[in-house]
Amino acid sequence: MVSGSSATDGTGQGIDAGEGNESDRPIEEYPPAPGPAGYPIVGNAFQVVNDPFGFYDVVSAHGDVVRYSIVRNTFTALLHPDHVERVLVSEHERFERYLFADLGLDIGAEGLVMSDGEQWRRQRGVMQPVFTTDRVQSYAETMATYADRAANRWDDGKVIAANREFSRLTLRILAEALFDLEVDPTSDDEAVVRAARAINDRADARRLSTFLPEWVPSLADRRFERTMDEYRRRVDELIGQRRATGSDGDDLLSVLVRAGGSEGCALSEAEIRDNLVTFLFAGHETSSVALTYTFLLLAQHDDVVDELRAELESVVGDDRPSAEHVRDLEYIDAVITEAMRRYPPVYMLFRRALEDVVIAGYRIPEGTILTLPQFRIHRDERFYDAPEEFRPERWTDGSEDDRPEYAYFPFGGGPRHCIGMRFATLEMTLIVATLLRRFDLELLSDPDPKISPTTTFGPAEDVRIRLHRR
Repeated sequence: MVSGSSATDGTGQGIDAGEGNESDRPIEEYPPAPGPAGYPIVGNAFQVVNDPFGFYDVVSAHGDVVRYSIVRNTFTALLHPDHVERVLVSEHERFERYLFADLGLDIGAEGLVMSDGEQWRRQRGVMQPVFTTDRVQSYAETMATYADRAANRWDDGKVIAANREFSRLTLRILAEALFDLEVDPTSDDEAVVRAARAINDRADARRLSTFLPEWVPSLADRRFERTMDEYRRRVDELIGQRRATGSDGDDLLSVLVRAGGSEGCALSEAEIRDNLVTFLFAGHETSSVALTYTFLLLAQHDDVVDELRAELESVVGDDRPSAEHVRDLEYIDAVITEAMRRYPPVYMLFRRALEDVVIAGYRIPEGTILTLPQFRIHRDERFYDAPEEFRPERWTDGSEDDRPEYAYFPFGGGPRHCIGMRFATLEMTLIVATLLRRFDLELLSDPDPKISPTTTFGPAEDVRIRLHRR
């Protein structure tokens, strides 16, 4: 492994990633970051739209702190783990969450994901008890049961679209475990399913309309709003039903409902609704993407599957996989970790500078949108040997100790790390353990699929796998 902490300034001169920050010098004396040339008004928008991921090849040629613009918005990409750590952890108070709400991508403006400051802290405090280690482990039975049901439905020789099947499975698990709801994701009329498609379409970085201000009218925006209005009505129905039947349970929906609805309550009606809107979408979408790529990779690596099954035989034996087994399933954990390194479900984080800051000797003006691209850093050869190869053992051989901590950050980091990280990790482990004991995998799709740059790093086309019962 090549471990490094140096960047370049676009001229080949080295800049230490950990130095060159604010000192006694006036901030105005620091130069702006270098970056690729763009066009008036639209900046680098056409380069991004034409090839959203390839654009970062252009960006990285300018160093680890690179400035570019899209339709009058200024961005700065940070391509070194030390810079990511500063923004997410050590100096997080100088940056706010940015999720393009000003461009009309509203999937829950008053919810935990979109909020900041005191509102975010208040909501996080209300919801945190639902995601403690003990509470998350209590969901394991639901996760294993639904994984078993899926396996029982799939006959020998069944061809599945992994991305679709895992989306349905994780939505069912999420709805039952966290909200005590039954959702039928096989129905195209289900509002959650329709909303998920609409959100991803609206966020597609291959469309110039994605980056246009909200006041610029478009048919796509009107379709998005109609679908989201339907989704919100469906969520309001669920909230109303829970209030009518009683909210004494310990599931997340009951916790949200109890936190609102009275004078001086912790949550407003908008916050309750927007959190349900957000969790129903994001809580299953990211896990399904991670599972899709995990099985895509397993279908190409029989040696990894053999080692995984040997661990299952040793740890689980003839029992059904459970929360008690998970802590000893170290190789499965390495497999999932490596899959998310190669294909991080949330492939880029965004923050906005709340004040002028200096990173690696460059001035980042207040209001600049910072991009933290997991998909690029996770494959940086400075931190990973043969980064394009699927090597779960890189997480068990001790080499991870030589990497900067934020060379890998699929769940974000710092105070705003993903609240559902333990839930997702347990869910994915139990699903992989359950299905790999039942099926051999035959990949029928492209082993290196094209990626759809929407809210997640999902495949542009179905990942088709034939299942052979063992």
